[in-house]
Amino acid sequence: MNWIIAFLLGIINAMLINNVTLSRFYGICPFLGVSKKTSSALGMGLAVTFVIVLASAICWPIYELLKLAGIPFMDTITYILVIASLVQLIEMIIKKYSPSLYKALGVYLPLITTNCAVLGVAQGNTDQALNFGDSMANAIGTGVGFAVVIFVFSAIRYRLDASNTPKAFKGIPIALVTAALMAMAFLGFNGMIK
Repeated sequence: MNWIIAFLLGIINAMLINNVTLSRFYGICPFLGVSKKTSSALGMGLAVTFVIVLASAICWPIYELLKLAGIPFMDTITYILVIASLVQLIEMIIKKYSPSLYKALGVYLPLITTNCAVLGVAQGNTDQALNFGDSMANAIGTGVGFAVVIFVFSAIRYRLDASNTPKAFKGIPIALVTAALMAMAFLGFNGMIK
């Protein structure tokens, strides 16, 4: 029973308290680029979540094999290959089953390969020497946290586009101010888990 609680706390920690987008600014490119419409933001959030969870599930045992082989320094290159392969798979699936989402995500879909949130989670799991369960909790929490934040941000941006914003703040400037305010709001979750 304790491992279930630890697993859930790991998810909440990665999702709210240490949200990679708002605390470490990982994945900021799609966060700003795809968040103009809620549908594309949700699609990107789900795609990134899928890639983060699957990449972490694959990279953890690969790292253990690299350690056994005496070449753990090859982890980053290996992770990049795994992530690139997963993104290609996701791209083919989205293109086949949701052409409108594929078109809406545009260039940001292949950019998941270079999304530092995906690589950062896989690398962070091994750098922190997390076991498989903790790695998966971190991956699920990070992915869901990214999806929640990009979706909420897209809803806020929709309202901002409809508001009477001063000309100097229209577009990306007000989006960055909003992201900063969201980051400060998420700081309120600190101390939730000790």
